[in-house]
Amino acid sequence: MLNELLTLNVFGFFLVFARVGTAIMFLPGFSANFISVRVRLALGLSISFALFPFILPLIPKAPDSPSGVVLLVAAEAFIGAFLGAMGRVAMGAIQTAGTLIAMFASLANALIQDAITEQQSSVISGFLGTLALVLIFVTNMHHLMLETVVDTYAVFPPGRFEGFGDFALMFARGVGNSFALGLQLSAPFVIVAVVYYVGLGLLGRLMPALPLFFFMMPVQITVQFMVLMAALSGMMMVFLTHFQETMLVLSNS
Repeated sequence: MLNELLTLNVFGFFLVFARVGTAIMFLPGFSANFISVRVRLALGLSISFALFPFILPLIPKAPDSPSGVVLLVAAEAFIGAFLGAMGRVAMGAIQTAGTLIAMFASLANALIQDAITEQQSSVISGFLGTLALVLIFVTNMHHLMLETVVDTYAVFPPGRFEGFGDFALMFARGVGNSFALGLQLSAPFVIVAVVYYVGLGLLGRLMPALPLFFFMMPVQITVQFMVLMAALSGMMMVFLTHFQETMLVLSNS
């Protein structure tokens, strides 16, 4: 009897860890390269251990066949990866906005290794991404990410995998909403750039001998930085609202 209980508990714990640990490996902030893999593993094990007594009633019995065990664990890992991927998609809005702002400010060629997106990005994208991640943790929104992982057990109980259709639709909508928000966040810079380029075209026609590239680029960079200073706080508030709504939709869907 004790052997059966221990076997059930070990199976249930690793089933919880399959979802929670996979989510930790993908969620923004927790999955960054500068965080040691051992730290992420310890965090996933700790959260799984804390959640295990509450989720144990939802854990199904271990399948008799090895293939059934593999499919059950794979389904849990897929749900965890989906949660983490949706968090990354939400962070993609600020990456899109930063890329567009850098393009309109003539800074698109100034690239750095972005630790948040784990790829080369413009300086403005790196700054906005780092600021957004700091604000997520400062406002305790990382707790919301962990709460979302817990709430998904009510939406997607272990052993009841509904298929890929709803996941694919939600992911596609998340990508579309993230791109649209990135474009909206960069709207003030688009307007300023349109006015700037129209004025630049008129100036070029009126003064053909003027070296516009060398004369106007410092003005363009300065004006876009002034717009960034004026709009930064509002951009971050809109982004945090979007990130919060994304997490709440995942927990209440």
